[in-house]
Amino acid sequence: MTDAPLTAPLDDLLVVDLSRALAGPHATQMLGDLGAHVVKVEAPGHGDDTRGWGPPFVGPDEEPVSTYFLCTNRNKESIALDLKAEADRDLLLRLVDRADVLVENFRTGVLERLGLGIESLTERNPRLVVLSITGFGHDGPEGGRAGYDQIAQGEAGLMSLTGSGPEDPQRVGVPIADLLSGMYGAYGVLAALHERERTGRGRVVRTSLLAATVGVHAFQGTRWTVAGQVGRAQGNHHPSIAPYGLFRCRDGAVQIALGSEGLWRKFCEGFGLDPAAPGLATNPERVAARERVIEVVEAAFADWDAEPLLARLAEVGIPAGKVRTLDEVYEWDQTASQGLLVDVEHPVLGRVTLPGPPLRFFDGDGQEVTRRDHGAPPTLDQHGASIRAWLEEQVAER
Repeated sequence: MTDAPLTAPLDDLLVVDLSRALAGPHATQMLGDLGAHVVKVEAPGHGDDTRGWGPPFVGPDEEPVSTYFLCTNRNKESIALDLKAEADRDLLLRLVDRADVLVENFRTGVLERLGLGIESLTERNPRLVVLSITGFGHDGPEGGRAGYDQIAQGEAGLMSLTGSGPEDPQRVGVPIADLLSGMYGAYGVLAALHERERTGRGRVVRTSLLAATVGVHAFQGTRWTVAGQVGRAQGNHHPSIAPYGLFRCRDGAVQIALGSEGLWRKFCEGFGLDPAAPGLATNPERVAARERVIEVVEAAFADWDAEPLLARLAEVGIPAGKVRTLDEVYEWDQTASQGLLVDVEHPVLGRVTLPGPPLRFFDGDGQEVTRRDHGAPPTLDQHGASIRAWLEEQVAER
């Protein structure tokens, strides 16, 4: 344990979070993890939609807590405001006047109808950085479409690349379009805040579920835009590298990734194969003969159980791994060593463990200075009274 000061790089920032569900809340959670003071504005009575998303729910029957809500709202305060009511809208504007960042993911035009259009907000506070996340973009021929993760995964092409084959499109097992748009959004906010240091003025940052998903097409994107090839789902094997994927052994399966010819030669030497076998000597040849490569590798693994096989692969120097279930991941000592679990004190549930932030910070001497104290996701309007009192103090100090 280091005595170096812990790092909360954004602890001088106030973020007003008008978003709900996942994309916007994920962005604001990222900012909150870095120390920003995040005020989550929720509708009275029911709050963020994700408070009702389940099962699973945990806690007492009279006050059930959605584990979905818990995944994306740590390090925030909650205030319930009816944005159609003048008094609550005025209170929100007082928050906006003092804010550094505002995040919203309403459908296009909703804020304007509430009298809270982005142009009017930035006129009130020219230093305000606004992050606006939509489903398919704020403009364009389909800019007004509602954005839901699975719809976006399909429309943005990701599902066509995921599954056992072209006739088996599958969504990713987490709401990846929401998560990516939140991540890109937070990244854009930080760039705008940096620019504000030079200009003194904020920016409006826009992204969408569509944009974020297209943004991670990677080699599948250039495969089409440059080479004119349409990528298709092909299960657990890489379309451009072989062998690279999931291979059966005697009691299960292991994954290997042979990303170079040197690794191919090592692999062949370690398992008694000929690296220069006709049709398998180069990666392009192996990709063209993928089914044959799978047969060759699985024949080499046929007499091995998974655990000793993984040990042998490590001994040979081959990148390899197992497919872990989530309970195995969270019980893995490597996961804990990376700070990926945090304990928080929840007002209803008591002490609970949450998945933690994926960033760590170190000083120039190599001492870790990562923030360790994290706040539990709030109950609805948990901080309403304290936020109102704080605003009154701000007025009194003027």
